Amino acid sequence: MAWRQLFLICCLSAVVLLSTLREGTAVAVGSRQLAGHEVQEGVEGKIFMQESDALNFLKKRGKRSSKSREEVNAENRQKLQADELRKEHYEEQRNEFENFVEEQNDEQEERSREAIEQWRQWHSDGLYPPYLYNRHHI
Repeated sequence: MAWRQLFLICCLSAVVLLSTLREGTAVAVGSRQLAGHEVQEGVEGKIFMQESDALNFLKKRGKRSSKSREEVNAENRQKLQADELRKEHYEEQRNEFENFVEEQNDEQEERSREAIEQWRQWHSDGLYPPYLYNRHHI
């Protein structure tokens, strides 16, 4: 009977110990999550500006006012980059088309050469050398 009481006391103490450890880890994890949330708010504060600041920024320059030098340079860089990409695209398309045409011409020349060769073999009587060697030069 003494061992039952000892076993019951051990189980009860284990349950109490586990429950306190679980609460302690939940508090520790919760504080870490709160700290991470505060860090995330700090990052968002750096990325996004206040609504009033954004409205003031948009009101600074009207539609008819001149652009700053930095804005003009940025637009020109974007245009030059777009032109370069367009030029590369058209050059690639032209190269692909030239390769396609060259392959088509090679195939056509091969077919015509084979047809001419077959015609010569069919019409050759064996008495005269092939046509290329039997030309009459004037």
